[in-house]
Amino acid sequence: MTTQTDSKANISQWLMVFWRSAAVPLVAVILALLVGAIILLISGANPLAAYSALAKGAFGTPIAFGRTLEKATPLILGGLAVAFAFKGGLFNIGGQGQLLVGAIVAAAVGFGIDGLPFIIHMPLALLVGSLAGAVYGAIPGALKAYTGAHEVITTIMLNFIAINLTDFMANGPWKDEGIVARTPAIAEAAAIPTWGNIPIGFFFAVVAALATWYLLYRTTIGYEIRTVGFNSNAAKYAGIGVSYTIILTMAISGFLAGMGGAIETLGVVGRYQPGFNAGLGFDGITIALLARTNPIGVIPAALLVGAMQAGSSQMQFDANVPFQIIDVIQALILFFVSADMIVRWIIRVKPEEGEQVTLSTSWG
Repeated sequence: MTTQTDSKANISQWLMVFWRSAAVPLVAVILALLVGAIILLISGANPLAAYSALAKGAFGTPIAFGRTLEKATPLILGGLAVAFAFKGGLFNIGGQGQLLVGAIVAAAVGFGIDGLPFIIHMPLALLVGSLAGAVYGAIPGALKAYTGAHEVITTIMLNFIAINLTDFMANGPWKDEGIVARTPAIAEAAAIPTWGNIPIGFFFAVVAALATWYLLYRTTIGYEIRTVGFNSNAAKYAGIGVSYTIILTMAISGFLAGMGGAIETLGVVGRYQPGFNAGLGFDGITIALLARTNPIGVIPAALLVGAMQAGSSQMQFDANVPFQIIDVIQALILFFVSADMIVRWIIRVKPEEGEQVTLSTSWG
């Protein structure tokens, strides 16, 4: 009898914890959809028809579902990059640059090596592209650790460097024949396959999310990263190498973003072409905030945004709604998640100590 009572108490406690962590994102999405419906009404569209078309375009057919997973894959990894840096007290806005570097380096390995079998070529291209993102992410980490340069400023600047550098490489040394600025197509042995309509790259992203959660909450390194993020002075007093941890945090964050770019190149585009990956790194900020920086929560958050992106064309075609309404809804979701006091006032949920997400760290 006591065991059953304890089991019910544990289930009740787990449900309460789940509700406290998921309530704000869920209600934020609902509020964003409601406000989006009002905007649709004002513009003369039918909200029910628009959202029905959106769902059909995202999940209505196996092809649509596969497209949703394809859209969600780089969003998961971009969101993980931002969320992981948050845990270390860092705001990595450089996910876009790290993603681009990973994408073009993966393309270079994909088209630059011949004769390797699939079991070696594809993992090699994916790993090298991810490591390129890690190296690019470690740069602002080192600047933060040794000079005090704020990561928000340095990652923004490095984004522009990455954009121009990859454009130069795709239109210069690594340019394919023809007038279009792009690299040659990757070898077939380097391509990430699909399983029917399901992109295998999506499963790589899910495994990365699970591995990130395990690293943060079940390893000594993750404990040190979270300690530095909570209080770097206390972490230093406890004997943790703060500078090393900052660099490592940004390197792992860059690795995740670089993996997102590499999967886009190897599993979707088949080469690197400027403009095909625009905005994916910045969308990671939305994903991380919607997930409350929880690595597991990043998966449903990315699926939601991926579904909206995949279904936007169907909504535009069936309900005659401009596709820009999807950007408006995403912005509303981000607004309600960021301004969580509004949501908490509506649902009467108080934040627990340390639960709030800080959008920036100090300038010191």
